[in-house]
Amino acid sequence: MENHGPLRVVRINRPEAHNALNGEVLRGLRQAIVPAGDEGVRAVVVTGTGTKAFCAGADLKELAGHDPVGAYAALAEGQSVMRSIETAGVPVIAAVNGLALGGGFELLLASTFGVVADHASMALPEAGLGLIPGYGGTQRLARVIGRASAAYLMLTGERVNAVRAHELGLTPVPPVPGDRLLQEAMALAERVAARGPLAIRSILTALDLGADAPLDSALAIESGLAAIAVTGREGTEGVAAFLAKRPPAFAREVGA
Repeated sequence: MENHGPLRVVRINRPEAHNALNGEVLRGLRQAIVPAGDEGVRAVVVTGTGTKAFCAGADLKELAGHDPVGAYAALAEGQSVMRSIETAGVPVIAAVNGLALGGGFELLLASTFGVVADHASMALPEAGLGLIPGYGGTQRLARVIGRASAAYLMLTGERVNAVRAHELGLTPVPPVPGDRLLQEAMALAERVAARGPLAIRSILTALDLGADAPLDSALAIESGLAAIAVTGREGTEGVAAFLAKRPPAFAREVGA
């Protein structure tokens, strides 16, 4: 983990295992990302060590050692970590520097958005091993690309290259050269970090709470959060700066 002013870079550092997710790595991700906003961090970039793999998925050697009860607990913990990343309150940008398989793909899906190197690819190949995605892939993928396309990718295990990932909406930006991936991800993180941290947190909250709510309920959530924003200290500063034609001076920390 490295801090660069208001930005934090978190690296999955198991290159000998293609950055597979074992219990230690999952705990490390939670510890590095979840408290970030309260520590003055405005955006987090997650990437893998090396150029071959972002993350090759769950550590199957570790999972295979469990009985059904232990396996359920381990998978539930993995889901919990992904959910905690999804709801961390700060944007989490996945810088996909290579293969993103299984749990690595699911980590991308749990992130706020991803930036993908032009040589990267991703897949959910679990069915080929008699398994299924267990860190949220069966649910999040369909929400991003639709049920039919999600079913196709999971049932066939087909690998998606970087261009196709962008076409499917798995990353909002076109693929970038691998040697510029972290630079591009950091630049996007800096753009986010320059904006109001309370506004960013509120947008993420609205997206999360409204995802499965009826539209009227989701709009009520938005109205409440927007009212708090427009009358709060951060919003007051932003409007004053706009009227004075100067950059806003937002507090670095969300609670400041």
